[in-house]
Amino acid sequence: MKKLILACLISFGFMSCKDVINEPLDYLNKVSYDLNKASDYEYSGVLEVGELPNGELELEIKLYGATGNQSVTFPTHLHFGSYDTPDAEMAAMLNPINANTLTSRTILPQLADGTKLTFEDFKSFDGHIKVHLASEGPDYQVILVAGNVGSNVDLSQGFNPDKITMCSDTY
Repeated sequence: MKKLILACLISFGFMSCKDVINEPLDYLNKVSYDLNKASDYEYSGVLEVGELPNGELELEIKLYGATGNQSVTFPTHLHFGSYDTPDAEMAAMLNPINANTLTSRTILPQLADGTKLTFEDFKSFDGHIKVHLASEGPDYQVILVAGNVGSNVDLSQGFNPDKITMCSDTY
């Protein structure tokens, strides 16, 4: 009889378990920036910068366009300066965008110059985002989307893909 009761308790315990779903953390603050079509490839996107409860920044990039193979990724960088700044140095390498999901999430690391940005710092950061077609070779020079962030956003100027400069090799 004890075995029967124990078996019933164990069965009840298994039936009452639920799968744990990893919900994204709520942001304390967030801001979004447009990422503009920058080549013949039909992609656009958005960068959402969220302040996590511990003060870190999470950068989520979502592209809009054709999805691709799960094994293909698009390198993504945060740069100092505007997208039209010649030889704009890379501020941080971000997690690549998966071609299948067209998304990427990165906890922003310390920048190349040693700076650790707060949410308010990011809103006044002199920078831009570029998403490349490939991590090397001639396709590295193809910028799928780009957009200014922080203090460089000027909606009255619009976006001109002809003014995009290539990335500096400096990091």
